[in-house]
Amino acid sequence: MYPVLAAHSLIDVHALKFYVTRPHDCPYLPGRLAVDVVADPQAAIARERISELFGLGFRRSGMFVYRPECPGCQACVAARIPVAMFRASRAQRRCAARNADLVIERAVPAYTDEFFELYCRYLGVRHAGGGMDDPTPESFREFLCTPGVESEFLLFRDAGRLVCVAVTDVLDNGLSANYTFFDPDATARSLGTFAILTQIAHARRSGYDYVYLGYWIAEAEKMRYKSRFRPLELYRDGRWWVWPAGVAEPPVT
Repeated sequence: MYPVLAAHSLIDVHALKFYVTRPHDCPYLPGRLAVDVVADPQAAIARERISELFGLGFRRSGMFVYRPECPGCQACVAARIPVAMFRASRAQRRCAARNADLVIERAVPAYTDEFFELYCRYLGVRHAGGGMDDPTPESFREFLCTPGVESEFLLFRDAGRLVCVAVTDVLDNGLSANYTFFDPDATARSLGTFAILTQIAHARRSGYDYVYLGYWIAEAEKMRYKSRFRPLELYRDGRWWVWPAGVAEPPVT
């Protein structure tokens, strides 16, 4: 997934090694090349260290903990919700009410035929032709059931039928909305939004400060939903900036 080019020496999180990838196709913006800084995928990274990396704008995908550092491009901006400050919008409150009938369970990340069937349906509709729409049980396990990572599946059931799975990483100071897949036929429920609202509620109950949303990209239509969860904190120029509710444009550094 990440072809390594050279060692990276600009980050020092307690002597953890970092590498820079060769340029590869950007997964978010067509026609662009991306370069990532990747923590040593062979190293066992404790939760404390992963939490520090998330505080520096990193993200996890399978066994890779990475941050885009693309020459001439700063489109990918790490985003997190400060849960104590968050107030659901009217539309989000309606979404929560619409899904109040769902039963929510917590499970250890694992492969099951039930999970895999929903995952395949989701990718086939939402990511057709994107390179992920031909999954295998092995690719499911590698992507969503990574050994050594503190993570859980939040399961959403409608009268017993699985309609959504939110893969959630547990950090020292928050939760990370790692990946969510859901029934593509249940569009009226806005399950992606409801999954984030559930993770925010879970973080509040657990005393966490943040829910990390990965990267917000203004030019990427599929990423714009993240800006609806405000206030939102964005990582730019080595610090987190608050994007308040009611302000149309994000902070300019």
